[in-house]
Amino acid sequence: MDIVILMKAAALGVVEGLTEFLPVSSTGHLILTGELLKFTGEQAKLFEVFIQLGAILAVLWLYREKIFSMLFKLPGDRQTQRFGMSLMIAFLPAALVGVVTHHYIKQYLFNPVTVAGALVAGGLAILYIEKRQHTNKVAQIEEIAFTMAFAVGFAQVFALFPGVSRSGATIMGGLLAGLTREAATEFSFFLAIPTMLAATVFDLAKSFTVLAVPDFVILGIGFVTAFISALWVVRWLVKFVSSHDFKPFAYYRIVFGALLLAAYFLK
Repeated sequence: MDIVILMKAAALGVVEGLTEFLPVSSTGHLILTGELLKFTGEQAKLFEVFIQLGAILAVLWLYREKIFSMLFKLPGDRQTQRFGMSLMIAFLPAALVGVVTHHYIKQYLFNPVTVAGALVAGGLAILYIEKRQHTNKVAQIEEIAFTMAFAVGFAQVFALFPGVSRSGATIMGGLLAGLTREAATEFSFFLAIPTMLAATVFDLAKSFTVLAVPDFVILGIGFVTAFISALWVVRWLVKFVSSHDFKPFAYYRIVFGALLLAAYFLK
């Protein structure tokens, strides 16, 4: 098997893991990295979908004790039941809109120009939200109200546009809804589990038949590198948000997006 292809798979896996849970748009970075590495086409798109499972597994692993505890308490604990309902409420808006708009988004919006524009717009939105005075009402994700969960879910709809960032939209939505920075970040992690699983399974079910046996080696490399890099990022982000805001990510998005737009239109 071509070693260059394997190196590209590893690089894309690292990009997925590093960017999936940061407010910088993993989809946008994967599209742009794929263009730079000349790793494109239907199989490349399937690869980019599949390696998200590695990032999801990282969250499941890091929060395994809390997840198992919630599952154990779910049948008889009212607070755990309310949290499960809150996750479902937050999950549904993007899921319903995504099913209806999936084909259009894949066909017309997955390109470097729209991604770069969304990076800039999302960065400006983060700066605006960070300048607002926030009223922190909820510090523990188990205490999130249904109205707050819906607000986060509504914000996640914007992340269907490539380059917006699912984590960025949900964390900012959480801040606006009244969650603390730490709670908004943690709820974004938990919401990623059903959201990313559903999106991944939906895409894989439609195109898994195009895979050949050698492709599974490439998928495996991307999966493992995405898992390892996501483990590091999630741990780092939890510590980061305890004493920092998200403005550095906003500035990164604006500069990166502006450079991409300039490179595209001046080439």
